[in-house]
Amino acid sequence: MGLAGKVIDFLFGKEPDIFDDKGRVLHKLPKKKWDDWNDRLVKGKDYNWREHTGSLAGAEQEKKPSK
Repeated sequence: MGLAGKVIDFLFGKEPDIFDDKGRVLHKLPKKKWDDWNDRLVKGKDYNWREHTGSLAGAEQEKKPSK
């Protein structure tokens, strides 16, 4: 891009580079990063929303029966 293009972008703003041809948001990340993110959600219990039980802050601990 030449100097004129940079000046025009500065004055009028740049077109966003996050949309694909159909207007959907497209994050340009490497495949490895997407795979790592997906594995974290699928395999990690801490990140799996299906197994999330909510915040346990301030909750009473379960009392173990005394013998």
